[in-house]
Amino acid sequence: MDRDKHLMWLEWAKELQFIAQAGLTYSKDPFDRERFERIRELSAEMMSLQNGLPLEQVKGLFCNETGFQTPKLDTRAAIFKEGKILLVKERNETWSLPGGWVDVMQTIRSNTIKEVKEEAGLDVEAVRIIALHDRNLHNPPPYAYNVCKVFVLCEAKGGSFRPNTETTESRYFGPDELPLLAEEKNTAEQIRMCFTAYAHPDWQTEFD
Repeated sequence: MDRDKHLMWLEWAKELQFIAQAGLTYSKDPFDRERFERIRELSAEMMSLQNGLPLEQVKGLFCNETGFQTPKLDTRAAIFKEGKILLVKERNETWSLPGGWVDVMQTIRSNTIKEVKEEAGLDVEAVRIIALHDRNLHNPPPYAYNVCKVFVLCEAKGGSFRPNTETTESRYFGPDELPLLAEEKNTAEQIRMCFTAYAHPDWQTEFD
């Protein structure tokens, strides 16, 4: 199946999941809830068939939320030193900007600071927003749910890297010497965008 058709199936499955989750949230009638549960199961079966993943794995990723469905938030910190950007090495040997899901009770600013400390060992100040990206428009592979990726320009104030449960190394890279990237988290194009934003104090925030 070509990529365009694959994406169409993904969008259909996501819409069915959205309808089912909203129905389960607001419906009181037990027969309606049973129908919405079946719609949710069908959306997971579609995702499993299209992606070749075990059905139970898809259900765990795709059908485990309650309440009205909204996009998830992910923050990524862009930290520069001597014209180079900081990346951290994941356990799978790929590299990414420090960041992660926005936790409950965290803001964009506080989550960015927290994730940098956890993954890179640095104390930073979050300075300004570089971009708000719809993940499925920029990062492979497509996810079954929507994610808003927030790229934040930060300034390092102190601290040092220590190996941890998520990352094994940190290093600064120039725009033409990027390592193997965790593209599901950040692409070379997104990192180059961060370089451009850093070089232009009047940078206008990108958003989809």
